[in-house]
Amino acid sequence: MERDIPHTEVEGLAKSSTSPSPRLDPSRADFAQAVLAGFAQKPRSLPCRFFYDARGSALFEEITQLQEYYPTRVETALLEAHGAEIAERMGDARVLVEFGSGSSRKTSLLLSALAHVTLYVPIDVAGESLAEAAEWLSERHDGLAIRPLVADFTKTRTLPVAARRPRKLGFFSGSTIGNLTQAEARDFLANAARLLGRDAAFLVGVDLKKDPGILISAYNDRRGVTAAFNLNLLERINRELDGDIDVERFAHDAIYDEARGRIEMHLVSLARQTVRVLGRSFSFAKGERIHTENSHKYSVSEFQALAANAGWSPAHSWTDADRLFSLHLLRT
Repeated sequence: MERDIPHTEVEGLAKSSTSPSPRLDPSRADFAQAVLAGFAQKPRSLPCRFFYDARGSALFEEITQLQEYYPTRVETALLEAHGAEIAERMGDARVLVEFGSGSSRKTSLLLSALAHVTLYVPIDVAGESLAEAAEWLSERHDGLAIRPLVADFTKTRTLPVAARRPRKLGFFSGSTIGNLTQAEARDFLANAARLLGRDAAFLVGVDLKKDPGILISAYNDRRGVTAAFNLNLLERINRELDGDIDVERFAHDAIYDEARGRIEMHLVSLARQTVRVLGRSFSFAKGERIHTENSHKYSVSEFQALAANAGWSPAHSWTDADRLFSLHLLRT
């Protein structure tokens, strides 16, 4: 479960056959439309970006502390071990642009190593999270100017005026790129290259292919925190969209599709049942699945080839001793 990919486009609700009542709180319109559309199609699916309400975000923070869930721990250790080398390879970059809210601790580690950076631009649709992160970082990095940008980081084409001319370093942590299909990841990387401009660099966290047993454990922990995180999507539907889902009649499942190189998370119906959301009914067969997340894994060479195809030149990569996780430095 890398951090979610944000989404800002809300279609015209009154025009869609899957639309809820236009009287719905506009802040929930995107969620409502995605749920109604995802439950209406076969196979059923829900976008992973909706994991992160207040309860989901708290559960994700708990997940990052689990022994089984290595990505956060290993990526942090890589930044601690190689921050000075990353800074040396970066030279005189003045602006750090972070795609997604990320972990403030990891961002702080990188900022501490980058002595020349005077401006930090985090990009995310979650304005409240950006404000909290900006406040936390400003207390720890004297003299750092912070210009949060509320936008979809997969598509944004402009930066604050102060960030446009200086040399820039992009940062995309947590292997969130794994939530994207390869085509989406290529498009994102190409857009990031345009946004960051000439002579830029990009530091990207990428989860590596490994023993499927390690992957399954990371997404299906013994304490059931990941299960609660996944099932919280259904609880959120009940809370926000007038749902009547019996959450105990669904179960969490995580599988590894080796051919596609990805973990898939699903919610599985434990019985034949009908659920209602915003007055609409949806019938589930016993064993029917709701696909909630993909998390693609790469080898070092596979990700470097993907980056090169998007217009980047792979400059260097770092991995831990067990080859669980990788950091990639790319250049335009």
